[in-house]
Parts: sequence; C-alpha cells; structure tokens
Amino acid sequence: MHYAVLDSGGRAPNVVQANATVRYSVRCRRMADLGGLVQRVREVAEGAALMTGTQMSSAVVTAMSEILDNPPLYRLIQKNVEALGPVQFDTADRDYAARMQATLERADIEAAYLASGIDERETPICDFIVPLEAEGVPMLGSTDLGDVSWVVPMAQAGGPTYAIGTPGHSWQVTAQGKAPAAHKAMTHVAKVLAGAAVDLIEDPALIAEAKADHAARTEKTVYRSPLPADLLPQAPD
Repeated sequence: MHYAVLDSGGRAPNVVQANATVRYSVRCRRMADLGGLVQRVREVAEGAALMTGTQMSSAVVTAMSEILDNPPLYRLIQKNVEALGPVQFDTADRDYAARMQATLERADIEAAYLASGIDERETPICDFIVPLEAEGVPMLGSTDLGDVSWVVPMAQAGGPTYAIGTPGHSWQVTAQGKAPAAHKAMTHVAKVLAGAAVDLIEDPALIAEAKADHAARTEKTVYRSPLPADLLPQAPD
C-alpha cells in the first residue's frame, strides 16, 4: 500500500479539522485477490471513523489489472532482439553510466542482476542480450497496459536506457533520461518492435498462435474491468 495526504483539512494547529482527504494505492499480484484487500482497507477506515466519532466516505479513482503474458509474442520479440544484436554503446556512454553507477549502493546493482536472472558482469550498462529463459525476480509496477493485455494479445520489450542498478523513481533515472545512451536504447527497442510487426504482417500464423494462447488464458480466467461501472473520467488533481 502507498498513500498521499491530498488535503489535511487546514493550516491551523491544535484544531480538529472538519474534512481531510487521503488517497491510497492498494496493489497485489492478481486482480482476483485485490477485491478482498481493498475491502479490508475500507473497513479499517470505517473502524477509525467509528472510534473517533467521525464519518468516512470512499471512492475508486482508478484501477488496473495485472499483465496477461503471451509467450508466442515474447518469443517473437526475442528473435528480433537477437537478430538486431545488443545496443551499440560508445566510450562516452559507458563512462557516463559508470559515473551514475558510482552514486548507487552495491545492493542496487546486485538487485538489478537478481531481477534479470543472470550473473553479474563487468559493465556499467547492459551491452548484452538477456536470454528469454532467464529466471529472475520481475520488477513489479502498475500500468493500464495490463487491461489492454486481457483484451488483445500483448507483449513488451525493454531496453537499457540507464546504468545497471539505477533505482526507479530516483534522480539518477531523471539524469540519464536524455542522455545519448537512452536515445540509442529507445531507438533500438523501436527497431525490435518494428521487426516483430513486420513478422506478424508477413506471417498470419504468428498472429493465430498469439490469439490462440490469449484465448486459452482468458477462457480460464474471464476478464472483468476493475473499474466501477458508473465511474466517469475525472480531471487530474
């Protein structure tokens, strides 16, 4: 769970404010498990209101499903990655990545290799291809691409846009976002996706395989939007 106090009720100290607003982000690995967790959080808030003689109301602002994998598409993307080869970084790219790595904790770098499922290498930036079969600890996050993946077959490709070990949501990520290495990696991934798209267009059997895998998975678990049926688009806070 994560939270942010959007409105503490006022600026005066030593006063019980009339109203306050807090936003909670409640996450778990599967949508099927989320409903019970959200209900528990809601009941805790209701209990706090009861204890303090106040009233509590809640509303869903947004919700996202987990990503549904599609192995046929991931194999196709991997084929194009291997055909294109790793990103071609130059000395300046490596030197800058090394400077960024010098600001990180040793545990950050170790965690990056653990997530990838490969042994550590003597390079500040990923200038090699991670095998598709590598069994690491996947990085978890929240994205509405998850809901897209339940409606149509979907796969993603990642590229080395920053030094190995760079934590997300850090100043190091921001510092490297416009570096030449990041642009090279993004262009590289764009070529990979374009190559996969050409393969799909030229070989309808690949599309059929991806759709068959998707149909088999959604037959076992039917997709239901996590958003309330009456929820309307809202202006950002």
